[in-house]
Amino acid sequence: MSVLPRGIRNNNPGNLDYVGQAGAHLETGVADPRFAAFPTMADGIRALRDQLIRYGARGLTTVSSIVCVYAPACENATGAYISILCQRMGVGPDTVLDLRDTATMARLICGISVVENGPGHLTMAQIEQALGTAPAA
Repeated sequence: MSVLPRGIRNNNPGNLDYVGQAGAHLETGVADPRFAAFPTMADGIRALRDQLIRYGARGLTTVSSIVCVYAPACENATGAYISILCQRMGVGPDTVLDLRDTATMARLICGISVVENGPGHLTMAQIEQALGTAPAA
């Protein structure tokens, strides 16, 4: 029996710290609670989108600038994080991203989820549906 990654258990694919996000609560059942737990995965995806949009409003619009704040070197292998996101998104580290473009946002969220939780836990269809961009059935 495999244990799901913490971000997946918390419906928080970006492993966002708990800072009082609407509808979220501080995770439970761990020795070192820190991260937000959301009622649904869609809520966690939208919370990650909202955080990334706030970064964009502060001028953080490249993979490099976002990751340096989102996943600082004191806690993460920031260079590897940037490299993986760039490879998955097909952009350079200093390419300016349009964070209001839903396709760009979906690719960024998908990449962050893979780095934070490993592959195979979140599909692009889940992300698109949560962001309201899924094609009609």
